[in-house]
Amino acid sequence: MTAAGANNSKICVLDDDASFVRATGQLLSSVGLPTEQFTDPYAFLDYARTHQPQLAIIDISMPAMNGLEVQTRLRTASPSTRVIVLTARDDSSLRIKAIASGASAFFLKAGSEEELLLRVQSLFSKS
Repeated sequence: MTAAGANNSKICVLDDDASFVRATGQLLSSVGLPTEQFTDPYAFLDYARTHQPQLAIIDISMPAMNGLEVQTRLRTASPSTRVIVLTARDDSSLRIKAIASGASAFFLKAGSEEELLLRVQSLFSKS
């Protein structure tokens, strides 16, 4: 982890839906987890290169760049960042691709907030 990353231990949330990003950020903040929020995958990757976030929550379906491509680029930009993939579609092939590409977890957006929080807290504390 870089010195910048050591001073900026955050959870990044990336989704093209700004209201979802805000809601997820508020959920994480409600239990004291620091977040940085993004709707643009390019801005997120630029941030990740310099800040090396501990954890990223990434949506699969985005118009500018899909979440699997973001995840692949993130491995180069910030190899130590763990990834949780979120999607609105329950598609087993996407789940397999995300996990095979290194995602630590895969959740449906309509799933349990408590389950997501538990997984985020577990991954964030291990970083």
